[in-house]
Amino acid sequence: MSEHIKPPWWLKPANKVFIQMSRLGMSFGGESPVVLTVPGRKSGTPRSTPVTPMTLDGTRYVVGGFPGADWVQNVRAAGEVTLRRGRNTERVRMVELSGEDAKPVLRAFPTEVPTGVGFMKRSGLVKDGRPEEFEALAGRCAVFRFDPI
Repeated sequence: MSEHIKPPWWLKPANKVFIQMSRLGMSFGGESPVVLTVPGRKSGTPRSTPVTPMTLDGTRYVVGGFPGADWVQNVRAAGEVTLRRGRNTERVRMVELSGEDAKPVLRAFPTEVPTGVGFMKRSGLVKDGRPEEFEALAGRCAVFRFDPI
């Protein structure tokens, strides 16, 4: 999973807006994003990014939007993160799934997180946004399971 795709130029400014919206408890696109905060792997400084978890069979997951994302690398180093939505804060352990275990989660992604499909298309990771295309990202895009602490 060492592949690195450069994020679009607009991602950081958009993330700042989404973080503020999430802190206010607002949703966008009909989905409920959270602010994931993790210590930076080099500096230790808390780094925040909005993510949209999805729930399958009672278990929560999140998909890394593109290979090499900084937040993904920070989570791999730290293992534990803080999730925040509005006034609610929660500590969780993030467990990265193997490529094989990630396939059903990735296959469900376009249905469960439709706003993420456009981002993945613009990033060039998928063409049409079909479930099979997302499933084929197993081993390229990180998928994490949230485990309570």
